[in-house]
Amino acid sequence: MEMTLAPVGAIPEGEGRTFVVGGERVAVFRMRGGQVFAVQGECPHRGGPLADGLTGGSTVVCPLHAWKFDLVTGQALNGDCALKTFGATVDAAGQIVLTV
Repeated sequence: MEMTLAPVGAIPEGEGRTFVVGGERVAVFRMRGGQVFAVQGECPHRGGPLADGLTGGSTVVCPLHAWKFDLVTGQALNGDCALKTFGATVDAAGQIVLTV
């Protein structure tokens, strides 16, 4: 199922925002290269708000404990937990579309 979330401009480049989709919090990131990624909203380690994390390349660093996650695979780069990932694209109208 696809869901339109917001205009891509609603998320500044290099930042993330949290959206509630079907009662679940989803962190959506707009990278400086134009890519968008979507993962679960909370870190599985300590529940940190991932949309507030630092991004770079295709990774996000949790703001609570500095664990780093790959936004493509969801895998932790320095731990044994993983994030749930979602498909995210920007359509021709400039809207972020989430696939759940």
